Amino acid sequence: MQGASSGVGYGLKYQARCISDVKADTDHTSFITGTLSLREENEVHLIRLSSGGTELICEGLFSHPNEIWDLSSCPFDQRIFSTVFSTGESYGAAVWQIPELYGQLNSPQLEKIASLDAHSGKINCILWWPSGRNDKLISIDEENLFLWSLDCSKKAAQVQSKESAGMLHYLSGGAWDPHDVNAVAATCESSVQFWDLRTMNKTNSIDCTHVRNVDYDTKKKHILVTAEDESGIHVWDLRMPKVPIKELPGHAHWTWAISCNPEYDGLILSGGTDSTVNLWLASTSTGDGMTSESLVESPTQLVDPLLNSYSDYEDSVYGLAWSSREPWIFASLSYDGRVRHFKHLS
Repeated sequence: MQGASSGVGYGLKYQARCISDVKADTDHTSFITGTLSLREENEVHLIRLSSGGTELICEGLFSHPNEIWDLSSCPFDQRIFSTVFSTGESYGAAVWQIPELYGQLNSPQLEKIASLDAHSGKINCILWWPSGRNDKLISIDEENLFLWSLDCSKKAAQVQSKESAGMLHYLSGGAWDPHDVNAVAATCESSVQFWDLRTMNKTNSIDCTHVRNVDYDTKKKHILVTAEDESGIHVWDLRMPKVPIKELPGHAHWTWAISCNPEYDGLILSGGTDSTVNLWLASTSTGDGMTSESLVESPTQLVDPLLNSYSDYEDSVYGLAWSSREPWIFASLSYDGRVRHFKHLS
């Protein structure tokens, strides 16, 4: 189904790169996103899907002082989120809280809970504890990985431990293993490094080429998916890390973003600089008794793993977010500030 175009749109005022599912909002399908303007006052938008699913509604609009390069919603409190931001000269990171009565205020201000100010270099991302209530956060800059303890009531965050990846590695992002909360994957230019948070030691790595993004399969242990510039999408079984168990072609230009569905095994979203979002169904069977939805129609014919290609964009797609409340729904964000919501009907 190449070139499919549908869904509901929402426009931001400025350019943007990041969008997050508001996982803690169990009553609505909600997303939060932020803008990336160098010269204007940036904004954070809290967006909800209408009850009929026909429009995206702005539930809250908040000013944010700097360019937002990374944004993640807290998994246990729908009013808390983190941002990584740039002043144009330096980078910072903070945890914010939306005011409780924001719907009744004319110009509500975000409340800063804590600054994650131990970094000296370029900060790339903030990772929240994968699920449930916990005070742990991870922040990653180009050379270091920090484990934080966050105390929202005292509006403070303390570094619990820190480790350097070394001068030869430039960390760019990462993902927290939902099956093992002591394990984190950190992306570098040409590899993915795996860290044990108990010892802050690197335990393993896999070789990749120009990896841009990484995500764990939330339904199946040991399965990791990487997005790589020209080489597309690789699915890995971390028990056999030498070669990927599946390769998908990715995008016509760089494959930039990847996201595994929170509920349906093998369902993967990817976004790229070809102004396209692709929806894949990739088998992760590894021959050891683990099975996924079969991609085989007959013993001799394989189904195309590309389920759909959404091309109704005018700029690169950097932001992807599945809804954890309605896992057949996802939102995408292109650099020109356009949010698109889609429902995948299997």
